Amino acid sequence: MMVLQEMADALVVGNANRVKELTEKALAEGITPGNIIKEGLIPGMAVIGERFKKNEIYVPEVLIAARAMQAGLSIVKPLLSEAEAAARLGTVCIGTVRGDLHDIGKNLVAMMLEGAGFEVIDLGVDVPPEKFVEAVREHEATHVALSALLTTTMITMKETIEALSNAGLRGSVKVMVGGAPVTQSFADDIGADGYAPDSSTAVDVAKQLIGVA
Repeated sequence: MMVLQEMADALVVGNANRVKELTEKALAEGITPGNIIKEGLIPGMAVIGERFKKNEIYVPEVLIAARAMQAGLSIVKPLLSEAEAAARLGTVCIGTVRGDLHDIGKNLVAMMLEGAGFEVIDLGVDVPPEKFVEAVREHEATHVALSALLTTTMITMKETIEALSNAGLRGSVKVMVGGAPVTQSFADDIGADGYAPDSSTAVDVAKQLIGVA
């Protein structure tokens, strides 16, 4: 539908006001909130993700596009039916681990995941293992995304995975890790399911972990 293509295009250039207008127009035309997300907002963020991955755009452009996406999501999310909400790809509990207050990378990953169709529960920064456990239980999360920018806080990623295991939740949730000092080798050593070096790759990893192309 033309209005959804216009919405995606407006998102790509970061025009939040236009995305908001087109979201309201789409609703007035009878397009469901789920289709607005799936056929308008998600395709726009997919373009942003690809351009970011190819270094055609950088963090400021991604943040501007994400703000435009939020302008549309803030309108349609409260209107989602239970069936439409259940059709989301999964639920990700994301946070920067205990002792670490860095959030730019974590925020980017959260925005990209939401733009790809995941429900995102952002727990913020300095998140202890027990808070991740509580959030997984409360939201029946499919994924946990752990961020660390300090080498001294990386060990908390392992402690969080152990806490999920001790709580009997490890088998039901996929754990992703990332951050400047984190490597694939470290992810393997601590028993994480996935590692992503950047926000656009995080979307690919999250999908792969649940068998979504």
